[in-house]
Amino acid sequence: MTAQTKTFTKTVRFTETTNTKFNTLALKLGRDKRTVFEQMVDYFYKSKKDPLDLNDELLKNTLLKNHNSYISFIKSQEADLLIPTKREIGRVVTALGKVLDAFNTEVLRHNELQIQGLKLIENKQDLQVQKFVKIDSLMKTVELKLDTKDELKAKFLHILDNYIQIRDTFGITTPGIKRQELVDTCKAQIRKL
Repeated sequence: MTAQTKTFTKTVRFTETTNTKFNTLALKLGRDKRTVFEQMVDYFYKSKKDPLDLNDELLKNTLLKNHNSYISFIKSQEADLLIPTKREIGRVVTALGKVLDAFNTEVLRHNELQIQGLKLIENKQDLQVQKFVKIDSLMKTVELKLDTKDELKAKFLHILDNYIQIRDTFGITTPGIKRQELVDTCKAQIRKL
């Protein structure tokens, strides 16, 4: 049936005060009184609320029941999931702390070994530097004592000339000892070169 073909046969009687409140409510909602009345009846029918229950105890009880259901669900989840998860996370954190400590200990030990190795290398390098300084000093000393090739030739020629001059002074009557002394003296002078 459409709204135009509906027939209204029932009436409701109420006091003037209720009528004033009803008119105010209909004006506030922007609907006519009949529509507001029908909507009120539908509301109470569908929600199963008692109009005498101004504090809405049914709604409070429903909310409380739902709240208790949520609380019990959260508690069961806490016991089943959250507490074991928290325990496991604590164990993982402890294990990671041990791993980190072991890692740090190993790194520190390795670093100490590296430092000791570097010190050993540094000491060996210092010894080598000292040896190089000694070798350099020795080389300079040898260089100072060594004559050049030309100087050596000149000294050898001087010894040879000296030998020839003295030998030429010897005659047939010169004893063999003197001849041997001359040879020994020349050899000694050559060795000193």
